[in-house]
Formats: sequence, structure tokens, C-alpha cells
Amino acid sequence: MGHIAGPYGVNGWVRVVSHTEPPENLLKYRPWQLRQGHAWQCVDLVEARRHGKGLIVRLPDCQDRDAAARYSGTEIGIFREQLPATNENEYYWNDLVGLRVVTLDGKELGIVDHLIETGANDVLVVRGKREHLVPFIQGQVIDAVDLAERQIRVDWDPDF
Repeated sequence: MGHIAGPYGVNGWVRVVSHTEPPENLLKYRPWQLRQGHAWQCVDLVEARRHGKGLIVRLPDCQDRDAAARYSGTEIGIFREQLPATNENEYYWNDLVGLRVVTLDGKELGIVDHLIETGANDVLVVRGKREHLVPFIQGQVIDAVDLAERQIRVDWDPDF
């Protein structure tokens, strides 16, 4: 959902980069899950607000700049149950990462590694024998997404 970029000021606040749109939507989700290394911890925010193009947050037991600096690079997550339900043919990016991508005639392109937001449409970055950038345009390029089968069927030339 985002990450902590570093300390803000001297009173224990941290700068947060949000991956939500708009960025302040991240503040609606409470509690946050913070990951440092391989360990996740559940944290309730003390204070939070929009600041410029990003967010600033004060975490519990974070009273000064040194304490805030220890959170630099920390990933921010939430529990899946905190997200609103999707409508039919809507997907969270996280649902698509790791799915196999195959063409209409059954040729496997690879696995969705991540997605890129281009403004016009999202793009699947598919890693296999080579990398494919597949526009996520339902009804044109994307023929079907089957979460149960963990597969996306695409109308795409494997040589492209």
C-alpha cells in the first residue's frame, strides 16, 4: 500500500509514500501492517495528514527523529479484509501478480511479475522466456481472468 520514506522533522513524524489513489486514501485504513525485514507488526497511527504530494504520520513510540529514522524503508500493508470488495471484472493488482499468462491458442507467455500504471491503461509485466508488456485492456487484449485457475488468457502475439 506504500512505504515509509524517512523521518519528517524532529518530533518523530515520518514521510509516507502512498500507492493508493488519491494518496490520502491510505489514511482510511487502520490499523497498518508495517514490515521491516521479514517481520510484520500491527500499528495504530497516532496522527496522520496529507503534506504536499505525500503524507506524514506519527507512529506510537516514535517521539524523535532517531526513532523515526529506524522506520525508513518500511513497507506498509493492510489486511485484505480492509479493502472494499471488487465488482465483477475488477481486480486489485495484487490479485493479478503471480498469475500465468497464456495466449488464446494456449501458448504460455509467463507469470505476471508486476504492473505498471501508464495513464492510458495498466500494463502487465509478464516474465517468462522473455519479458512481455501486455496492456490490461479487458475485452480487447485481456480475454479472461480466472483467479481460481490462477490464469489470464490474452489475445497477444507471443513474438511481440
